[in-house]
Amino acid sequence: MTAKERHITVEQMLKDLPLQNVAGDMSRPVLGLSLDSRGVVSSGAFAAMKGSTSDGHDYITAATENGAQIILCEDWPRERKDNVTYVQIDNLRVQLSNIAANYYGRPADHLKMVAVTGTNGKTSVATMGYQALRHMGYKVGLLSTAGFKINDENFEATHTTPDPISLHDLLAQMVEEGCEWCWMEVSSHALDQGRTEGIPFSAAIFTNLSHEHLDYHGDFASYRNCKKKLFDQLTSEAVAIINKNDKNGTVMIQNSNANTVYYSIGSMADYSLKILEQSLEGMIVKLDGQELHLILNGHYNAANMLAVYATLIEMGQSKEEVLVALSKVTGAEGRFQKIFDGSGHRLGIVDFAHTPDALEKVLTAIEGVNTKGGRVLTVVGCGGDRDRTKRPKMAQIAAEKSDKVILTSDNPRTEVPEAIIEEMKTGIDETMAHKVVSVTDRRQAIQVAASMAEPGDIVLVAGKGHEKYQEINNKRVVFDDVQVLKEALK
Repeated sequence: MTAKERHITVEQMLKDLPLQNVAGDMSRPVLGLSLDSRGVVSSGAFAAMKGSTSDGHDYITAATENGAQIILCEDWPRERKDNVTYVQIDNLRVQLSNIAANYYGRPADHLKMVAVTGTNGKTSVATMGYQALRHMGYKVGLLSTAGFKINDENFEATHTTPDPISLHDLLAQMVEEGCEWCWMEVSSHALDQGRTEGIPFSAAIFTNLSHEHLDYHGDFASYRNCKKKLFDQLTSEAVAIINKNDKNGTVMIQNSNANTVYYSIGSMADYSLKILEQSLEGMIVKLDGQELHLILNGHYNAANMLAVYATLIEMGQSKEEVLVALSKVTGAEGRFQKIFDGSGHRLGIVDFAHTPDALEKVLTAIEGVNTKGGRVLTVVGCGGDRDRTKRPKMAQIAAEKSDKVILTSDNPRTEVPEAIIEEMKTGIDETMAHKVVSVTDRRQAIQVAASMAEPGDIVLVAGKGHEKYQEINNKRVVFDDVQVLKEALK
C-alpha cells in the first residue's frame, strides 16, 4: 500500500523521532517525500539536508514554490510561510531512513532482509542469493550495484545502496509485488550516512576487506569501522555470516548481538568447501558431503557461493533445494563474463575488478582455467577523482600476472586520463616495462588487445564490468566493455 493510499500525516511520518522545533499543522497529509526541491509534489514533504557539495536548506524556498507544504530541516529557517509545516530534526541525514520507513509503511518489516558488505564480492553474493531463491520459486527483490530487481523486473541502479527515500520506495514496491526476500548490497558510504538506519536485517554477510574508498574515509581503520556498523546494528535474532579467511571478520562481530557463523575455503569452519576441478565451463566442488557443479569460475566465486549457501541454510532453507538452485546460478553481469570470438579460439573476459585485490583475484582465476597456456592480455585503468594510492598497485598486479598490459582510461571524471596512467606506471618494475603499453582511448585500447591476441590467448578487460558508460568531464558517455570487446574479437 502506498503512502498516498494510507493518507499518512506529518505526525505519523515522524512518529517516535526526536523533534527539536515544530511550526504548523502536524495533522497535514503527506502526499510525497523528496530530497530534490524540483521533484516535490503538491502537499509533499521536502527534506533539506546538508551534502558534501550543496546544502538543501538553500532550496527550501524553491521547494515551497513548487508545492511542498512540509519542510524537514536541520537548521531552523528564519523566514517561514503560514501555510507550510516546518519540522527541525537533529541529524536529519541519519533520521531520514526512519522517516522514509514510516512514510512507506515500514516495508522492510515484511521482508527477509539480507545485507551483503565487504570490499569485493558484494554484487556477486547478492545476485547469487537472488538467483538461487528465484530458482527455488520465491518472489525476491535485489538491490545491487549492477541494478535493482523486483522479481524479474529490472530498474537501473544509480548507487550501490540507494538514498533512504528511494530505498524504502523500492522495498514498498517489493512488498506490493509479493516479495518475501530482499538481498541488498550495503556500501560503506551508506553505512556512514545512515541510509540503512532502522532496517531489521535478518542476516548480514561479510565478504572481505581490502584497499578501497580511502579518498572518502581517509584511512583503512575508518573504512573498516564503517563496515562494522552493519553488524553493530544486528539483533540477537539475526545471523552474521563471516568469511573466516579475512582477518577483519573478527573485527566486524566484536560487540555484535547477532548469532555468528563462519564460512571458509581451505580451513575448518561452520561452512566449508573444497574445489575439485576447474575449467572454463565452471568448477566442481565438494560441499556438505556432496559434489556440486557450478557454472561459475574462480576461487573467489566459490567463496561467494559458499556465503550464499551458509545464509540460506541458516535461514531455514532445505539443503537439497539450495544445492540444486546453486548449480543453476550464473552470477552477476560483468563479473568474469566470458566472450568468445567467432571461431572460439580467443577468449575475452569482462570483469568489474577495480581494486588491487579484485584484479589479483580475477587474474588468478584466469590462471586456473587457462589450460591451453595462452597469453593473458589485460586492459586496465583507474577511475579519476578517487583513491589515487591504488593506481600503482593496480598496474603492478596487472604486469606481474599478465603477458601484456594495455593501460587506458577508466572513468577519468574530471582528471586528465594521461595523468592517471602515468601514476599507474610508477608501480611497474623496470624488468616488466616491456610488457606495458599505454592507449588512452578505452575503445582503441580494447581493439589493440584483441588485435594482439592469438589463438588460445585470453583478453581481460577490467574495471567497469556491467557499466554502460564512461564518466568524462562530468558527462556520461555511452560505453559498454562487453559490446566493444565482442566487436573487437570478431
